[in-house]
Amino acid sequence: MVEPAGPLRYVSTRGGGVPRRFTEILLEGLAPDGGLYVPETVPVVGPDELEAWRDLGYPALAVEIIRRFADDIPHEALALMIEATYDAARFGSPEITPLLPLEPGLALLRLSNGPTLAFKDIALQLLGRLFEWALARRGERLNILGATSGDTGSAAEHAMLGRQGIRVFMLSPHGRMSPFQRAQMYGLDDPAIFNIAIEGTFDDCQALVKTVSADADFKRRHRIGTVNSINWARLAAQIVYYFKGWFAATRAGAEAISFAVPTGNFGNICAGHVARSMGLPIRRLVLATNENDGLDRFFRTGRHAPEARARATSSPSMDIAIASNFERFLFDLVGRDPAACRRLVEAGAFDLAATPWHDKLAGFGFVSGRSTHADRIRTIRRAWTDWGVELDPHSADAVGVAGRHRQKGETLLCLETALPAKFEAVMTEALGRKPARPAGFDGIEDRPQHVTKMPPDLGRLEDFIATHDRG
Repeated sequence: MVEPAGPLRYVSTRGGGVPRRFTEILLEGLAPDGGLYVPETVPVVGPDELEAWRDLGYPALAVEIIRRFADDIPHEALALMIEATYDAARFGSPEITPLLPLEPGLALLRLSNGPTLAFKDIALQLLGRLFEWALARRGERLNILGATSGDTGSAAEHAMLGRQGIRVFMLSPHGRMSPFQRAQMYGLDDPAIFNIAIEGTFDDCQALVKTVSADADFKRRHRIGTVNSINWARLAAQIVYYFKGWFAATRAGAEAISFAVPTGNFGNICAGHVARSMGLPIRRLVLATNENDGLDRFFRTGRHAPEARARATSSPSMDIAIASNFERFLFDLVGRDPAACRRLVEAGAFDLAATPWHDKLAGFGFVSGRSTHADRIRTIRRAWTDWGVELDPHSADAVGVAGRHRQKGETLLCLETALPAKFEAVMTEALGRKPARPAGFDGIEDRPQHVTKMPPDLGRLEDFIATHDRG
């Protein structure tokens, strides 16, 4: 890997402020100008170093990658946190993200064996330790404000549970998550965990988080931070499993490797984009949306015209109309020109055909597709019939779209993002029975739930945080 000339610093996609170090942005969400933090320069992996990493276990590989992005955390401290996070007891196997071959040229990268049965655990379990370490060094506290469309909330709350100096305020769209997802979050009874069901969509929740984060005085007074994928540390941790999956596939003899990723907020696939930018030989990134298909339309046509509100679908964690992390990709697309990035983001809707960047889009290796409810049901049935594998509806979006983009000589790794137990209604429709449920999760829907319902009102939310901030 090419080492940077000096310390790695982070800048806003919109150009405001001064470059900052990793530990300075770790506890924050948006940059003060409303942009997202990105590395000033992306570390590059050379072929020799890539090969030297091939036989590393998951924790050692994570140390090698994450330390390049977090170079102001002492190496020993970072390694200890990573090694404590990625163990077989927590993630079900020493591989952490095992690769399951489905048929020649198609495999499932299993990311959902963590404590809350979703891929979000991989990054958030580490984030909990990073936050606690940083707060202890500073003698500070943190109020985490997050928004979830389904899995981030429970993964974040379980990762932060019991961490010193941390409280969590998690917004979720009222009535939009599966009963299992609600039970995982609302079933936590802890004085530092606050679940808030917003009467609206995930986009309403996300907009509230962004607005609070942009309120500099309130943010400073109440020490507001975020665990959403707008936090760069989460993205950095997700980069690791792209490398791990690539090593596993090439060790098995595959050469041309592509990844199929179900996405709503563009965070998971953005990590793949960064891995590719670092030099990981990813041939293509296959982006799969559900009926909320604004990202698919963009990568097919070059036109960006997000819907005003997300539709409710049977892959609810992807029910997002406005993808926050898309701004990070736009920043790279426009040649890392913050003024150009700001213009596009502020315009909201735009057509690349009228810009100098249209012809550059294909060079980033993205292809895309849209999956419907009927597509998901067919894919879930096929996975069980042909491979004996239960796929949750989001992973089915990835596998289904991947099937339309397969090419001779290429191996597609489809990212599994959750276990089917979280979506019993869809699985029962597809297979005529409930999915397997891991030990310890029986009857969680029947346990007492703790949640406050609230309209999408900024004043009400800030009053609630201020009232419950321990000061």
